[in-house]
Amino acid sequence: MRFMKAGRVVIVLNGRYAGRKAIVIKNYDDGASDRQYGHALVTGIDKYPLPVTKSMGKNKRVKRCKIKPFVKVMNYNHLMPTRYIVDIPFDTNVVNKNAIKDPSGKNKARTNVKSKLETRYKLGKNKWFFHKLRF
Repeated sequence: MRFMKAGRVVIVLNGRYAGRKAIVIKNYDDGASDRQYGHALVTGIDKYPLPVTKSMGKNKRVKRCKIKPFVKVMNYNHLMPTRYIVDIPFDTNVVNKNAIKDPSGKNKARTNVKSKLETRYKLGKNKWFFHKLRF
């Protein structure tokens, strides 16, 4: 699919993360040797940040701004593309298909993604991406 490019915001339709927003990191339109179908490496938000008010203390604000991300290889059939694109530069040396095969590599990838998403959230850009999808 031509439009499933890096940076495209998608909605996960099936599985554990169904209903969550995700960003395509790398697309594999023609498949690969291990998966002979179109798929993509996606990262998204498993646990969204909670609302913050002025009356809350500093520690409580910091705690509520935390994001829990996921990194996963998903079939195109389980992703619904949106018209939105997010320009977060993920480190492809750390976050790639081979790295997430073993648990330690997946942990490193998740921490890398977490730091990028949290900095973007704190900057206040792409606010719509960091809110739970209500349906």
